[in-house]
Amino acid sequence: MRFEQYQKRLAEVFQPKEDGGVRVRYEQVDTRQLNPLVLAYVGDACYHQYVRRELLRYEQNDVHLLHDLAVQIVSAKWQAKACRAIAEMLTEEEQKLFRRARNHKSHASRTASFSEYHTSTGFEAILGSLYLDGETERLEEIEGAALHFVIEEIMKAQGAEG
Repeated sequence: MRFEQYQKRLAEVFQPKEDGGVRVRYEQVDTRQLNPLVLAYVGDACYHQYVRRELLRYEQNDVHLLHDLAVQIVSAKWQAKACRAIAEMLTEEEQKLFRRARNHKSHASRTASFSEYHTSTGFEAILGSLYLDGETERLEEIEGAALHFVIEEIMKAQGAEG
């Protein structure tokens, strides 16, 4: 998107109200109608926050280590692996959303393969949908299973090195 187009879109997003406030365009969110990439955008933030919070159960002093671990765990590569590992626990509705998001046209990452990037997008869309629908118990169940898988794989890799 060119700069001029971006500026025009930005001006459309925030519209002034007569009373001096900002006009709200949407009163509620219908996750079934949202672009799957928007759901993934929200899901990415949810998973980042969850991973950072959970890592405090294992380390509380070294912020550099916490950051490095969080970046590794939330990478498209690890999200894709985790998503494949927990695929059986997904409901039919979640699987449909996953496929819709995975297959949605988007720009691929420079740090992940095409497959990894699109799989992680599907995973994030599920998380975003659960978060926006207020299904926090299910959200934490999926995030927890994914994180548990990644931690176990990291531990296996460390055992192979050590």
